[in-house]
Amino acid sequence: MLKRRRLLLIDDDDAHSKIFQEMLINADGGPFQNDTVGTLARGCERLKQKDIWAIFANLSLPDSQGLNTLDNIQKAAHGVPILVLAGAEEQAIATEALRRGAKDYLLEDHIDAYSFARALRNMMERETAEEGMFTEKERAQVTLNSIGDAVLCTDTEGNITYLNIVAEQMTGWSCEDAQGERLAQVFQIVDGVTRKVSPNPMELAMRTNKTVELSANCVLIRRDGSESAIEDSAAPIHDRSGEIAGAVIVFHDVKMSKAITEEMVHLAQYDSLTNLPNRVLLTDRMNQTIARARRNGTRAAVIYLDLDGFKQINDSLGHDIGDKTLQSVAARLSSCVRNSDTVSRQGGDEFVVLLSEISHPEDASVMAKKILNALTLSHSLGDTSLHITLSIGLSTYPEDGADAETLLKNADTAMYQAKKNGRNNYQFYTKEMNIRAIERQNVEADLGFALEREEFVLHYQPKINLATGQITGVEALVRWVHPNRGLVPPGEFIPIAEECGLIMPIGRWVLREACRQVKEWEGSGLQVVPVSVNISSLEFRSGDFVESLSAILKGTRLDPNYVELELTETVLMRRVESANAVLRALKCTGVRLAVDDFGTGYSSLSYLKRFPIDTLKIDQSFVRDISTDPDDAAIVTAIITMARSLKKRVVAEGVETEEQLRFLQAHGCEEAQGYYFSEPLNAKRFAILLEAGMTSFIPTANEEETNEVNVP
Repeated sequence: MLKRRRLLLIDDDDAHSKIFQEMLINADGGPFQNDTVGTLARGCERLKQKDIWAIFANLSLPDSQGLNTLDNIQKAAHGVPILVLAGAEEQAIATEALRRGAKDYLLEDHIDAYSFARALRNMMERETAEEGMFTEKERAQVTLNSIGDAVLCTDTEGNITYLNIVAEQMTGWSCEDAQGERLAQVFQIVDGVTRKVSPNPMELAMRTNKTVELSANCVLIRRDGSESAIEDSAAPIHDRSGEIAGAVIVFHDVKMSKAITEEMVHLAQYDSLTNLPNRVLLTDRMNQTIARARRNGTRAAVIYLDLDGFKQINDSLGHDIGDKTLQSVAARLSSCVRNSDTVSRQGGDEFVVLLSEISHPEDASVMAKKILNALTLSHSLGDTSLHITLSIGLSTYPEDGADAETLLKNADTAMYQAKKNGRNNYQFYTKEMNIRAIERQNVEADLGFALEREEFVLHYQPKINLATGQITGVEALVRWVHPNRGLVPPGEFIPIAEECGLIMPIGRWVLREACRQVKEWEGSGLQVVPVSVNISSLEFRSGDFVESLSAILKGTRLDPNYVELELTETVLMRRVESANAVLRALKCTGVRLAVDDFGTGYSSLSYLKRFPIDTLKIDQSFVRDISTDPDDAAIVTAIITMARSLKKRVVAEGVETEEQLRFLQAHGCEEAQGYYFSEPLNAKRFAILLEAGMTSFIPTANEEETNEVNVP
């Protein structure tokens, strides 16, 4: 059962709260519960319940400002990790917050769902590392306790009377051999620095009649001449009358405790999985590099890289393979750079390379190419061989920023541009990218309110029987009519909705609205046809999708036979067994299932035989040139023939010309949709088309409809 974590956001900024809620919708590592309060007082009151796993706190609150906010939260929630939010001009305060115990910080000019999710992911990884370190420390402590410290006793004359087993091991003397020997003979200690004989602690304990500590840097010389650094304390032994009868010294080898201390220091600055410098150490080295470059008039560069599709590796091959992949990437990155450069893991599948000194910005591109070539070679991970691609962003000092935070942010922005450009490439940061990033953030922010403001509408494109010309189905297509931007193309907002998790509520709305509309048409006496709705991968993989569909069908009272769900081949093949189980559960509800964009993915006969699929939709990229491209014509013909043999319906998408129509009819394609028959229409116009029932009747909008948006 997944550990349920409760998060607390202390922030009076509604925009931050909205982004925080959006991030949690699809954050990895959930499920999460969360509370949001707007003042320090309310936050401290909420923390009294002692159930908060992590705190996200704005340092500027109505009733508290700056580091005072952090101090009060730490008092109210001792030991709970805190991430602070600060103004863009407050980096010095945010850095001081880290020194005072905050785990991370975000500046307001870089607060978005991705940054929140990355910070949350880093917190979970840090928790895992700290738990591992705590477990190791506990194990070491139990081991030390079970072994025990070395114990050595003398009489008042300083002659040995007892050694325990550990003391025997550390001194090299058996208790029998040591009996009666002088303390200085068995317990030889010198100053590790000066090599002078250290004062005898037992003599001092008996003379002062109190417990004394061994002087610093003491080294014990064993009977065989070997040495070990030790720590000890000596105390007088009293008889029944209270007189001093001797002394006892308890000592132990400090090698292990020193090793644990060094390990804790190491973990604070290095990533536990890859042993690369973490964000804290990288920031320190970047500050040193920038200072040196400023003094010497030289340049430096930051290379920000992210593995493409790493989440799919974890999901399909398991986290063990995922961890080995990250370790392999770390090793290859380290082999690419100079000793003076730094390779750092930022968390998840993100890495940063700091080039400490370059002559020209082009030197950074040479390194980026080297990294691409090195990392895209096959990675041998035990029994698994894996090919990966990556997206790289580059920023340079002083051109793209004068401080570490700005250089990292701009390299990160450039990395996202590399992903948009098709992945497995690198991009230098430009100011235009920042403008696009801000624009994307604006779109994402507006998208979060679009459902609430009822800015989405559905348009409907008919599917036509190519033998009779009758309407046999309709595809529901979502459109966003922004109050200021006007019509926002699906290609601009659907990918953003998928990245920030909003595709889930939008998808549920589309499915519910399509079912409601068909039921309304049916109630008005129209001869309705099945409606097709595209289902995203996130919706399909959500654990409650089947239950949600059943609830929508029940709520709208629509016959399931009038609903068809369209899924891409990639979605179905990501996890074949679990996908098959979900598909069969969906079939039990009575809906139809279609494979959208068929031919662009796996196109495997085996999955077509195993999955309960009703319909194949030929992707429009093949239909576009079937009358002129022999290869496309052959592919379409093969799909139609295959669909017939498997007793599947086949629908051709994107039909725009009479030549395409004639080809499809000649080769036995049953149905088609596209602009040749009709553009996507609003509900009112489609009802008119549905009533006519003939594709040749395409109504013209009347005066009442002239302001409606009727483009695909």
